[in-house]
Amino acid sequence: MKIAGLVKQSFIDYPDKMACVIFTQGCNFRCGYCHNPSLVLPKLFAQNQLISEEEILKYLNTRRGWLEGVVITGGEPTIHGDLPDFIQKIKQLGYAVKLDSNGSNPEMLEKLLADRLLDFIAMDIKSNPDAESYSQIIGKDATRLIPNIWRSIKLIQNSGIGYQFRTTIIPHIHPIGITDDIIRFLNYDNNFVRQEYRDGDTVAKNLGK
Repeated sequence: MKIAGLVKQSFIDYPDKMACVIFTQGCNFRCGYCHNPSLVLPKLFAQNQLISEEEILKYLNTRRGWLEGVVITGGEPTIHGDLPDFIQKIKQLGYAVKLDSNGSNPEMLEKLLADRLLDFIAMDIKSNPDAESYSQIIGKDATRLIPNIWRSIKLIQNSGIGYQFRTTIIPHIHPIGITDDIIRFLNYDNNFVRQEYRDGDTVAKNLGK
């Protein structure tokens, strides 16, 4: 695993659990509003000192009985083929695992769910799940991606574990009423959270946009 960051203790990233947060390096999207450009843009990867799995697992072993969960976020964790093996090692230490994902890799989600490696999933829904809307947000052609987004949503809704869908609303990009549109698409799923855009060091600024 390419691990580029660790928050050793968080009360806000895993609902109702005190957790640590692991940040993986690399992402297949280029969302302009993303606040983790050093995890997304290869030209900025040198800003991060990678952390070994051994170091992470050693820390988690010392915090058993204190921490309750582990959040794996990014970047996009599901682009890493060794993610299931890494999570398995975390689960063996007795931790609940929450995954943050953009939903682009339903095959990986399906494997993680089938192997019972996840206890909670948070999926970012970037916009209305159609190619034009998604392409505007993620900085690439989303035509072939949209079926994966639909499939991931259904996998998560039928997973039997805790989950959350969330959308960051970007002024002057998302149309008025986007939240209602997404909620309707999700068949009025109660596990939806609207997030407000925050200015800062974003991917767009590092790309000169």
